Amino acid sequence: MRLRITGISSMATRGVLNELATQYNAATGQSLAFESVGGVDAARRVEADEGFDIVVLAADVIARLVAQGRALAGTAVDLVHSGVAVAVAADAAQPDIGSEAAVRAAVLAAPSIGYSTGPSGVALARLFARWGIAEQIAARLIQAKPGVPVGALVAAGQVALGFQQLSELIHQDGISVIGPLPPEIQITTTFSAALCRSGSQPELSATVLRFLASPEAAAAKRNHGMQPA
Repeated sequence: MRLRITGISSMATRGVLNELATQYNAATGQSLAFESVGGVDAARRVEADEGFDIVVLAADVIARLVAQGRALAGTAVDLVHSGVAVAVAADAAQPDIGSEAAVRAAVLAAPSIGYSTGPSGVALARLFARWGIAEQIAARLIQAKPGVPVGALVAAGQVALGFQQLSELIHQDGISVIGPLPPEIQITTTFSAALCRSGSQPELSATVLRFLASPEAAAAKRNHGMQPA
């Protein structure tokens, strides 16, 4: 009998989870499918016991869901480490981002700066505050709505300089990914998975978690700009 396993995730892991679900289904004959939405929305739906088997979100959010009893204790596993990259429109000049000072200068020179509502966006806002430029650039900051890729705003000409996790920029048409943030200011988010309390197939879902964290899943993670955890 073909069994259906459902998962929910934020947009950052949409591509890699879709690829891994396809691999899992081909290997097992089961039906694994993930719905990817804004991270805040995903967490709220798990908190509402919507009925997903698996949740994949930033590690701190997974820890919160476990503490609330919405995700099962002892099932959380780290999947990937995801870093932030910088993008401009495909036909735009590419600023230097090779150092912290260069990125700061590029931000100050940009007519508009795009960032996300996810953990990388929160960390980026803290970085701007640490640089002492938050008020100076406030009118030029554009935060993408939950579920909307920053890259899409860059491609549409709504944002001149976009910051988001590489996994969300790497396959976006109409943009050029300049590169990752330099190591001294890189923002890395660890994404974890856990079983949902509301899931109906915990044993089968546990086999999915083992697959998602296995060495066999590493190539897909790298294909989507992430590093295996």
